[in-house]
Amino acid sequence: MATEQFHAIGRRKTSVARVYLRPGNGTWEINGRTIEDYLPRHVLRQSALRPLVATETEGKYDVKVNVNGGGLRGQADAIRLGVARALLEVDETNRARLRPEGLLTRDPREVERKKPGRPGARKKFQFSKR
Repeated sequence: MATEQFHAIGRRKTSVARVYLRPGNGTWEINGRTIEDYLPRHVLRQSALRPLVATETEGKYDVKVNVNGGGLRGQADAIRLGVARALLEVDETNRARLRPEGLLTRDPREVERKKPGRPGARKKFQFSKR
């Protein structure tokens, strides 16, 4: 009999994280590397772990993540959303703990596109009176 696995997708900016939770002893694997190796900054690791801390399920699940696109901050936040959504699949009563922390809300902010005839999205070229 195969162990039960829970799957969810998290997104942030241009990052997409596919998260798989299995009952286990709390090992993390992100793109084949450990969490300490993949997310070197403590703040990013803390962000990714927040849903497990909020539901008091640290060390109860093995987490396997495939993440691509964007930078480390966007990837860490995508992982956070993916883990939170996977915990909802585990037990719907987790919603009461995750929702007030804002862990189930997808951050909709994206980079604004560059406009033609301008150096950036909103920046104008330097104005010269003479």
